[in-house]
Amino acid sequence: MLLRIVSILFPLFAIVAVGYLVARRKKPDLTAANTLNMDVFTPALVFGVLAGKDFHLDQFLPLAGATLTLIVSGGLLAWGVARLCKVQAKTLVPPVMFNNCGNLGLPLAVLAFGEKALPPAVVMFMISNLMHFSVGAWLLDHHTRLTTLWKVPVVAATLLGLVVSLAGISLWPPLLIAIKMIGDISIPLMLFALGVRLTDAHFGHWRIGLGGAALRPVAGMAVAALLTLVVPMPPLQQGMLIVFGALPPAVLNFIFAERYQQEPEKVASIVLLGNVIALIFLPLALALTLPG
Repeated sequence: MLLRIVSILFPLFAIVAVGYLVARRKKPDLTAANTLNMDVFTPALVFGVLAGKDFHLDQFLPLAGATLTLIVSGGLLAWGVARLCKVQAKTLVPPVMFNNCGNLGLPLAVLAFGEKALPPAVVMFMISNLMHFSVGAWLLDHHTRLTTLWKVPVVAATLLGLVVSLAGISLWPPLLIAIKMIGDISIPLMLFALGVRLTDAHFGHWRIGLGGAALRPVAGMAVAALLTLVVPMPPLQQGMLIVFGALPPAVLNFIFAERYQQEPEKVASIVLLGNVIALIFLPLALALTLPG
């Protein structure tokens, strides 16, 4: 089992490490690449999965509801901890609510559970992104206009993909293949960019960094385990929900904190330490969920 877990996680962290090492030596500017990934490659991945003939939304409604509950519960727990520890809720709550379901979650799901895991992984990614660009942005700035949410490319791709799926529209197979090939660029680029982004983070605020980094997977796995007991889901989706709960904070939290000037240095520490201690929590989650 240990060898199996290592073989699953190694490709992910190897690509992240390559991105980190390249960034330390070459200091590449991935601004354009990250913009393309957010505006083109990732939307293509999401749309390709949702519009595929094998995707049936009704099979994932309980998982979608459980994912939404998990995200909201994490936020409420983090709010309580923030009040108790007298730290700003806007600093702690988003990194606990929103995990790295894109950079790490999507490739991890496929490596751990096979290609059949991509549709449910995309559903969880879809719910998390919709919440992050709406509720997450509103938490940091109450003047955020949610009416423009549909203009975010990944949100637009999600809505369009759902329309195609629910309407039963069959896309021309060569077109769908082309869209999926474009989407395939997103996952390795996400991992590489994560490694590059980690060179900008630091351990300056290690106390709140370590606390937030640990709270994210501990709360996530605990709530996910409870949800598997009350929400009827197939074993595959139950395992994926627990792994989802164990994921570290999303790098996007740091980007949002920087944009809204919400203690970005502290959020950077939470994100960095969260991705470091993922080396502990992700193997634990896999050990609990992978079939023997």
